[in-house]
Amino acid sequence: MSSADKAFVATCLDIIENGTPVFDERVRPRWEDGTPAYTIKKFGVVNRYDLSKEFPLLTIRPISFTKAVDEILWIWQKKSNNINDLNSKIWDAWADENGSIGKAYGYQMGVKHKYREGEFDMVDRVLYDLKNNPCSRRIMTNMYNFQDLHEMALYPCAYSMTFNVVDGKLCAILNQRSQDMLAANAWNVAQYAALVLMLAQASGLQPGELVHVIADAHIYDRHIPIVKEIITREQFDAPKVTLDPSITDFYAFTPESFTVENYVHGEKIGKFPIAV
Repeated sequence: MSSADKAFVATCLDIIENGTPVFDERVRPRWEDGTPAYTIKKFGVVNRYDLSKEFPLLTIRPISFTKAVDEILWIWQKKSNNINDLNSKIWDAWADENGSIGKAYGYQMGVKHKYREGEFDMVDRVLYDLKNNPCSRRIMTNMYNFQDLHEMALYPCAYSMTFNVVDGKLCAILNQRSQDMLAANAWNVAQYAALVLMLAQASGLQPGELVHVIADAHIYDRHIPIVKEIITREQFDAPKVTLDPSITDFYAFTPESFTVENYVHGEKIGKFPIAV
């Protein structure tokens, strides 16, 4: 069975059985009918995935891996904050009439900062350090820029990455302030695992461990019946996910650079409500 399944099922069970109900009308998210979107949550969830052994792609239901990679490249490669540069509809609810989500996500990745070695944005600085300073303990990104929060359509959920090279392997910690377990967990795990694979290959490294730290891991009230059903499903072995070995330039990767083989999974769960 997939490490993604193990972590997802264990986390959801813990939330359902031991989580704290948040039934306070002051919650920010709302359902489409305007009612408060309540949750059950656990604070401080940590899941670890060894990317040298397998790729953490959920099997109890299918995850659109191509779209997940497309979104991570929209942020990290295109450094875009406009949904017109994205090949899915997942950000439409937060975009303005021009397609912008404000100074969020990709916008922050493209802001240049001055260093002793030159001027870099956060992505290029990571790439520079992985090649030139692999022993550094300062290789990280952070999109939670307090100065620009008022101009963001949504404060970053997955906001920070810290990279560390261990015995020739690229390891990373993904920090996330908030996680909608049903809508986003498996998606985020897959896309950030893919990001580690791409950054590793572009830097002459092997993929190592991805550590996912979630401050507020929650299941929305209207999602609970769906989650209870899918966590009882049969789990399958993780698929084989490989990256085109001929690509060594991070900016040359596309979703089609990945090959997914033997992806056996359960049925789709159909459309479900999203709290905004």
